[in-house]
Amino acid sequence: MDRSKESAVQGSELVRSGAAGSDFLQLDIGRAPAGGRTDWLADRLRAAIADGTLAVGSRLPASRVLAAELRVSRGLVTEAYQRLAETGQVAGRGRAGTVVVAAPVTERPPPARPAGPGSTSPAGSPAGPFTPGPRGGLVDALRAAPCRIDLSPGAPDLTAFPRTAWLQAERRVLAELTPADFGYGNPQGAPALREAIVGWLALNRGIRAAPDEVVVVAGVAQALGLLAQVLRAEGVRRVAVEDPGSLGARQQLEHGGMEILPVPVDGGGIDTAALAAGPAQAVVLTPAHQFPTGVVLDGERRRELLGWAAAGGVVIEDDYDAEHRYDRAPVPALRALLPEAVCYTGSVSKLLAPALRLGWLLVPPRRLDAVIEAKRYADLGNPVLAQLVLARLMASGELERHLRFVRRRHRTRRDAMLRAIAAELPGARVHGAAAGLHLMVTFEGADAGGFDDTALAAAALELGVKAHPLSWHRMTPGPPGLVLGYAAGPAGEIEEGVAVIGTALRRLRQTGGPGA
Repeated sequence: MDRSKESAVQGSELVRSGAAGSDFLQLDIGRAPAGGRTDWLADRLRAAIADGTLAVGSRLPASRVLAAELRVSRGLVTEAYQRLAETGQVAGRGRAGTVVVAAPVTERPPPARPAGPGSTSPAGSPAGPFTPGPRGGLVDALRAAPCRIDLSPGAPDLTAFPRTAWLQAERRVLAELTPADFGYGNPQGAPALREAIVGWLALNRGIRAAPDEVVVVAGVAQALGLLAQVLRAEGVRRVAVEDPGSLGARQQLEHGGMEILPVPVDGGGIDTAALAAGPAQAVVLTPAHQFPTGVVLDGERRRELLGWAAAGGVVIEDDYDAEHRYDRAPVPALRALLPEAVCYTGSVSKLLAPALRLGWLLVPPRRLDAVIEAKRYADLGNPVLAQLVLARLMASGELERHLRFVRRRHRTRRDAMLRAIAAELPGARVHGAAAGLHLMVTFEGADAGGFDDTALAAAALELGVKAHPLSWHRMTPGPPGLVLGYAAGPAGEIEEGVAVIGTALRRLRQTGGPGA
């Protein structure tokens, strides 16, 4: 008996002797018709390519491996692969194996999803991300929407990520790690990173702390979630937020079971008199660079806020982008003034990249153990390798050098956006230009024109430009406006994006609708 026939017989015997299948595409050879296994396998592969399960660039298992898992002859798998190669869907790539190179031009049906942002209306027309009211998922829906130019706030210049410095630091870290270092880490965070964070905050934010006071978290969002959990256990349920203020922070607190109470913001920051007169037990605020207005909490209100905290109120300071400043002096953190009453959080999302999911939380000693326990049960701690790499970047001065570099680039882009707004949005009022990564633009008085800012954002998106309507970040009525990020794209792109918004605004005022 020749070798190929012997292999086929052995494969048939294996299939008869018991169930055979592969994790790849959940293939079950028992479902193949007798005498038609090659056709069945080829059809399953074609279907996976057609519906996108096997995307272009995907590698198929080696024929020998798949044949062994399915308990069939290798020749059967090779023949199925060959049929797809003949129709141009896969190709051999030598040592890279057999790779999907083409797929039918068909639309994959969207997954079923509940009604809400990004769903369809009863009439079947796309609702898009700009549905009425600030509901959960709005920002995610907008992020997923395709566009030519993205002026959404919140992102730094991701093209400037220090890849070389990160790789060099990662190599050094890996070279020094022992096998034990690859085990479960400390839920509070790697000691090296907590020490580096303490040094960073002392130099850049005037905060004095010990490494044992720091909890490493997956960004400010997780910090707010952990604090909501701990405060609810203490009986704290009513949390004041700035109005306007961050939609994302508000949603995070609401998800944590908190009752949200808006407190107005004006040119001096949050209205501390209104805060003290209300029933809030805690407050979340952005005192160094208020989001989205960009104002700084003034000295008198800082004193009033710290007095409110000393009387038992809980202050949660979100220091989300204080390092990015251009035309004003640095503003000290509240935590530096009253560490025993202020919970302080920040991250590297605006310094390096949101994808790192690395941040820090400092809490007064009486809540520290509860926060560490909540972090432990949330995820057992952040990935240790990334923590150690960031610690090295901080300690070596690389992060400081990166900050100086991106500050210069962000200033140039900020200036480009200011020029474009003056040219394309006459009458618009600009807020918060002295620092940060975004501008707030409002249309007041006669310039408001009676339009809704979500309609303006929707009209701009139809023309390929993303921006946040200011109403997303409000809880009470106010003039229409936009929140525009300028850090993520080059100056020419920013100018073009603002010009497109100007076009959308003119059309909206002429027709009263976004789709004109």
